[in-house]
Amino acid sequence: MDMHTAYLSIGSNMGDREENLRSAIDLLNADEAIEVTKCANIYETEPVGYDDQPYFLNTCLELKTSLDPYSLLKVCQKIENDLHRVRIIRNGPRTIDLDILLYDDLISYDPILTIPHPRMYERAFVLYPLKDITDYSGKIPEDKSVKLVDEPYI
Repeated sequence: MDMHTAYLSIGSNMGDREENLRSAIDLLNADEAIEVTKCANIYETEPVGYDDQPYFLNTCLELKTSLDPYSLLKVCQKIENDLHRVRIIRNGPRTIDLDILLYDDLISYDPILTIPHPRMYERAFVLYPLKDITDYSGKIPEDKSVKLVDEPYI
């Protein structure tokens, strides 16, 4: 069975934000085709795109998986549904948000799943935690507040 490396960004700004992150990580690990191998520090960040909402907690994960990218996307969407994510306002408040940032060396321009994530290099709330678990050494935008608040969950 081929194993792949994927990086996810997860965030929450509704309810118990830290518990939402932990629940998402636990649900990912509960899938027999996924192993969370690294977890970044947790950062509190200002919202992007729609400012009239609470601050987010964000982290990034490294996964080893036997799933193809689209199957991994389905698992992420199921976890969002299980944790009561509702999509009302674009970039609006949410209990949980899981985004696939990278998947091996794949480059995909499919509108259903674009990899690398099309806006990841514009978002400090993605790049700070990603830098914790990868060798990312590129520029990190300074447009929004990003504050370290907690150690990695795993």
